[in-house]
Amino acid sequence: MPTIFTKIIQGEIPCYKVAEDDHFIAFLDINPNAKGHTLCVPKIEVNKVFDLDEDTYLNLMKFSRKVAKALEKTVSCKRVGVAIIGLEVPHVHVHLIPLNQMSDMDFGKKVTLSPDEFQTLAIEINDAL
Repeated sequence: MPTIFTKIIQGEIPCYKVAEDDHFIAFLDINPNAKGHTLCVPKIEVNKVFDLDEDTYLNLMKFSRKVAKALEKTVSCKRVGVAIIGLEVPHVHVHLIPLNQMSDMDFGKKVTLSPDEFQTLAIEINDAL
């Protein structure tokens, strides 16, 4: 059964897309820790990050870096934090979270954005790429 991320990649579920190429997609987390919380996902469905082949792993990190640099230009923050946890969705994904304080990495703390705020932010980040 396809993961929710595979369904997003296939266009079955909408997302606030930030970036995409032939192998990866980045979109805003709809339940963000902080404004701008973005997920970078390989288009191949692999459960664990270290089960990716080396080229895909390295290219995912390059793609995530590019998105993180655009986030830094778009969202006011001290830095962009990175987390790869992988327990909630069995499909590799990199969390990029704009940080102003350590608690912004707390996955129990969430912020709320309107659909318009999500859409505007996705466009702004994409424009910064």
